[in-house]
Amino acid sequence: MYSLKELQKIVEKHLNKIELKSQPKELYEPIKYILDIGGKRIRPSLVLAAYNLFKDDVEKTIYPALALEVFHNFTLLHDDIMDKADLRRNQQTVHKKWNENIAILSGDAMSIKAYELLAKTPNIFLPEVLQSFSKTALQVCEGQQLDMNFEKRFDVSVDEYMEMIRLKTSVLIAVSLKIGAIMADASKKDAQKLYDFGLNLGLAFQLQDDYLDAYGKLQVFGKKIGGDIVANKKTFLLIKALETASKEDADKLHELINSNDINDDEKIKFVLEIYNKTNVDRLLKNEMSFYYNKAINSLESLSIGNDRTIILKDFAGKLMNREN
Repeated sequence: MYSLKELQKIVEKHLNKIELKSQPKELYEPIKYILDIGGKRIRPSLVLAAYNLFKDDVEKTIYPALALEVFHNFTLLHDDIMDKADLRRNQQTVHKKWNENIAILSGDAMSIKAYELLAKTPNIFLPEVLQSFSKTALQVCEGQQLDMNFEKRFDVSVDEYMEMIRLKTSVLIAVSLKIGAIMADASKKDAQKLYDFGLNLGLAFQLQDDYLDAYGKLQVFGKKIGGDIVANKKTFLLIKALETASKEDADKLHELINSNDINDDEKIKFVLEIYNKTNVDRLLKNEMSFYYNKAINSLESLSIGNDRTIILKDFAGKLMNREN
């Protein structure tokens, strides 16, 4: 079996071979830029890893794997515009380096490129892979819209929030594993269990992202700390703080969210003070552990031996142990 690092190298090798035109350069240079600034290549590597649970010739899955990576990076271009983000992986976001119109159009071209790559999937698997990919792509858009809707609401529940991150983040991780299983001719039961593993791991991962946005370090996280607070994102931390804070602190949170007069650093400082008083960081970590354990249980219930799932279990552990 391949190690995760070996799978990442295979993905990187093929990603570098993707042909992009040179003109118009304003369309294609941003695509090359976002693909070149790195990332862990989690989703395409998971396609190969899921396939490798059952078969060894992992490069047979490379086209849908690359499609998922290109699609994922397309969503980042558009997300960064909507979130007004300055940094992505410690580098300028595309809309900051160029402009918003270029980022929108380059993102559109990436979504088309993703389907072009997906179309190279062997015909025997293409209908099911295409259906799974397209369903997931639409779900990601649904999740992003819910995320934007929540910015205007103060009554978002934890359940609503978990559904939003399921759609926006988790389903893409889950379908990566499912597609790998489909192409390995795995049973529908095992394909579903791998999907469930990815879904719950994705939920845990996004909760960790919420934590790192508030409590992480810029060098590790790769994005400006406190960005969610500044953007008034309804994260698990904010929702729980509004639920559990005293009336005085809840009113203060509402005031901070609605204020246009306070500078970003002060806003982050005051919101974090309320988070610390309400211990919402501890509540988040408990929730994160719940979904992580659900993910591992799905993985351990596969019909194959547990010795073959070590790589995915190790991956899950490393994913959930990013430094803060």
